[in-house]
Amino acid sequence: MSARQIAGTIIGAFMAFLGLLWFLQGTGILRIRPILCIANCEEIVGPSPSWAASGAIVFVVGTILVAVSARRA
Repeated sequence: MSARQIAGTIIGAFMAFLGLLWFLQGTGILRIRPILCIANCEEIVGPSPSWAASGAIVFVVGTILVAVSARRA
């Protein structure tokens, strides 16, 4: 594997993980308190369709990036 393929796989896996996290938080399955706050930070109370949709999109893009990077190997 080349450095480009490894980087694509790592970035895609990170995006897929982050997208899954956002999706689970947006659907209300997972609740994580804010870790670092700059201003008035509050955790999401209840489901948030916009975070769920954003998470699903980022998850799909990350999965596609991993698949394309692995396919080139």
